[in-house]
Amino acid sequence: MAVSPELTEILAFMDAVGKPDLAQVTPADFRESFAFPPPEQAHPVARVENKMITGPAGELPIRIYTPHGDGPFPVLVYFHGGGFVICDLDSHDDQCRKMCDAMRTVVVSVDYRLAPEAKFPAAPQDCFAATRWCAANQSMLQGNGRLTIGGDSAGGCLAAAVSLMAKAEGGPTIDHQFLIYPVTNCAFDTPSYQEFSEGYFLERETMRWFWRHYLASEEDASNPLASPLLAPDLSGLPAATVITAGYDPLRDEGRAYADKLAAAGVPVSYHCFDDMVHGYLGFPVPLTASAATYQLLAQQQSR
Repeated sequence: MAVSPELTEILAFMDAVGKPDLAQVTPADFRESFAFPPPEQAHPVARVENKMITGPAGELPIRIYTPHGDGPFPVLVYFHGGGFVICDLDSHDDQCRKMCDAMRTVVVSVDYRLAPEAKFPAAPQDCFAATRWCAANQSMLQGNGRLTIGGDSAGGCLAAAVSLMAKAEGGPTIDHQFLIYPVTNCAFDTPSYQEFSEGYFLERETMRWFWRHYLASEEDASNPLASPLLAPDLSGLPAATVITAGYDPLRDEGRAYADKLAAAGVPVSYHCFDDMVHGYLGFPVPLTASAATYQLLAQQQSR
């Protein structure tokens, strides 16, 4: 299957803008350059609130999205993508609004610490702290007791890590994990990494750059909280929805993680959008696959 023609303009725009020189660019420069323009009109939800909670290293910013209608609602703790180095609450604001509306779910977006200023394991520690806070504050959030977690790309890795941490710590109870084109292994040797190493938005050398900034040591690459695919035992983890994109270097490691979860007895719903590239859910253009993804997430959340 060819790349969707719906992506023609956005891929042409990315090609025209060009990619940063990874030998020269700093994380701060990358963050500044990597920004799609916000939509002209924000997707409507009932309420959006910025809040500070206590994290492992001080105050931890979160943004709470509440859907229209009468609660209580499920609660989704969401971790944004960006290679552990870039992106923030604002970069994923539109995506969180759409999830909140489509899933009829309170979405709590977590502004976890970024590398290299805060290297691994700072990000999973922040995300786990936010998940515990949400579990303890269901009433304030208008939650109905169903607690789910999710993330895209690096955020999918963090959601998988939080699931492992909750299992190790004996809680909180997580009902479902949504892993959207997730990072699951610090390796670059899968067929999809070879086939889509360049030219499809996310590139292999960009991922190498992200990992270099994220990890404090080479040994960290084999830590399951950084590479969940290497966890020796995935049994007892929350049911999972794993979504991948056909033209994504991360496609095969996402599928491998879904397969390993299923082999460990975890209920898994796996879906690959074959004509999409990495990050499609955040693109500022209407895509058939994006609408289908939100519908899929809503279906899984309502079970």
